[in-house]
Amino acid sequence: MNNLTPLTIFVSETHYYTSMFRSKIAGIGHFLPENIVTNKSLESVMETTDEWIQERTGIKERRWVIPGDGNTTSSMGTKAARKAIKNADLTPNDIDFIVFATLSPDYYFPGPGVMVQKELGIKEIGALDVRNQCSGFIYGLSVADQFIKTGMYKNILVIGSELHSGGLEKSIRGRGVSVIFGDGAGAVVLQKSENLETGILSTHLHAEGLHAEELALIGPSTGRWVPEIIETNDPEDTSYYPHMNGNFVFKHAIVRFSEVIMEALMANELKPEDIGILIPHQANLRISQFIQKQMSLTDDQVFNNIMHYGNTTAASIPIALSEAWQEGLITEDKIVCLAAFGSGFTWASALIRW
Repeated sequence: MNNLTPLTIFVSETHYYTSMFRSKIAGIGHFLPENIVTNKSLESVMETTDEWIQERTGIKERRWVIPGDGNTTSSMGTKAARKAIKNADLTPNDIDFIVFATLSPDYYFPGPGVMVQKELGIKEIGALDVRNQCSGFIYGLSVADQFIKTGMYKNILVIGSELHSGGLEKSIRGRGVSVIFGDGAGAVVLQKSENLETGILSTHLHAEGLHAEELALIGPSTGRWVPEIIETNDPEDTSYYPHMNGNFVFKHAIVRFSEVIMEALMANELKPEDIGILIPHQANLRISQFIQKQMSLTDDQVFNNIMHYGNTTAASIPIALSEAWQEGLITEDKIVCLAAFGSGFTWASALIRW
């Protein structure tokens, strides 16, 4: 028996619980399709320019799978997971729970979590799918954090993976959305740490359904099944393509990003200058730059890779986290802040002492 004292963890304004340990990220990995789609190459598909895209989003290129290349949401997630498991010095059989975050599952059902379980050859462990879009990975990380702290599971695989390219309207009409999104996957292994000074310090989750349809894919859905769409056969019907009210989303994002980052810092009695590295959801480089300026953070304190991969929604944070770690930017005792905002609207943050 160790001599650790119970740690009080902040959960909300009215709820607390105690744990003898924290959870920590023990392994990280990511996977990206090889096919690079530059802004220049999109000029032949839709009326746009490299300058127009970069000015509004900061994106220079993104990765799109090639149809038939074998990449799916779950297969990319599996490839990222294998790297994370290896980096944690574990085997797939050491994993006892899977959390998979995505808005682009292989099938309407079942979810991709069980597909990863099959591909890894893991026997009969639980697999949970999270549908919180851009905030999905942090939501999944928060769920896994609670499972670890209660002692229910020892090694949890948390995955964020997206395959957007097949569902984008690659035309003049859809260019405002299509130029933004990319494909890819990232994963982490979460496990127990008895060092109360390190690991996940806190997570903070929020949602506001009032604006749900400002960033959404409405159909097919239970309100409008495939037969109805086929029967209508309306070439002007865009309900089965993603819709985004860009300016509206941008204005809400910059407010919620700041709020949820400050919430995490205040919950742990820290200030913006204590952040070692901020890894925001890669939604738009202009949003990240606005937050950086607003919080007086230096270039060394903020990690962005949207220039190369576009917005990979639930996969963007684990991909960026993995790259930052590989580049040696995440070191022992550094405060790492993860923050996201997206469809729902949902927004979330996690604060980690590495």
